[in-house]
Amino acid sequence: MSAPARRRISGDVPRALALAAIVATFGALSHDFLGARNLSMLAIELSTTAILALGMFLVILPGHIDLSAGSGVGLIGGIAAVLVTRGGWPAPPAMLAAAAVALLVWFSMGRIIVSQRMPAFIITLGGLLIFKGLFWMVIRNATVPVSPAGDLNVFARLTTTYLPPAWGWALVALIAVLVFARWARRARRGGRYDAEQGFLRALVAVQAAALFVAVTNGFRGVPLPALLLAVSAAATIVLTEHTAFGRRLYAIGGNEEAALLAGIDVDATVIGAYTLMGAAVAVTGFLQTAYAGASTTTVGDLMELDAIAACVIGGTSLKGGRGNARGVLFGSLIMATLLNGMTLLAVPPEIKYVTRGLVLALAVWLDTRLAR
Repeated sequence: MSAPARRRISGDVPRALALAAIVATFGALSHDFLGARNLSMLAIELSTTAILALGMFLVILPGHIDLSAGSGVGLIGGIAAVLVTRGGWPAPPAMLAAAAVALLVWFSMGRIIVSQRMPAFIITLGGLLIFKGLFWMVIRNATVPVSPAGDLNVFARLTTTYLPPAWGWALVALIAVLVFARWARRARRGGRYDAEQGFLRALVAVQAAALFVAVTNGFRGVPLPALLLAVSAAATIVLTEHTAFGRRLYAIGGNEEAALLAGIDVDATVIGAYTLMGAAVAVTGFLQTAYAGASTTTVGDLMELDAIAACVIGGTSLKGGRGNARGVLFGSLIMATLLNGMTLLAVPPEIKYVTRGLVLALAVWLDTRLAR
């Protein structure tokens, strides 16, 4: 077994045990934790955390960071809410305008970082403060609902729309066809591919999808944010594992000087990563604001740290060059489960802060150990 494989397995085991311990603890403390309603809510919360974490993953891969993401989530969601509620805009153009702002801002941040050779830590830390201030100015330090009273729009329905049960099972069937078709294609190619192990992985993936649909159908059905997460995750996996852009991200994070000598346009690649981060911030901003029902001054608080922790817990190196989207999803599940359980048990805010800080510290410690 190769060294990277050993490191991956040595990291997967404690992560799986940690998730099992978290679920067992909250399940024992609250009978509602494993109920269909709470698990459906957990799916929505996981989606908001994971989409932002996937964007953060793209930035961390080439060895950078984004500390402004949480403030950006609040700002972009706030812009859309203000345009809909105070400006009278229809929801779709309001969200498109806010998303365009996010893409432009994060493209500009990436350009400043690479053109001025300034540390991403400093630029994005400044962005954290600037975006937070702009956010409060945009909403005028008041609560702005995602839609006028009595007016249900696409923005408000982002986190309250569920697929009918039959559609959920149709989705499972589609996933089964795609997964097993991919397995059959790779098995026919032969080579170093382990067909038996690949079949087991495909079977587990389909069973996980069926279990998810069965649980969410026990409440109202598969929530729309879960579909958005599935699309985001699939896009990230394809981008990082099957495109030249993804290979460039890994190369830059592994050794930037070697990447330059190999002819890789490092500046353009990093700017592209930050622009995609802007897209993730926009989608997360809409979901988080819709889930809260309004844009308030606390939307997005500390979400950048949750995203970073999810990446590191999932095996992404803060130095860049190592990690994968599947690990990020697993790390996001741990973070979302932890936060959901504490909220369900009405844990005081100060304890939540301490817990999140400890998780982040432990994640960085784990990253350091795996890098040895």
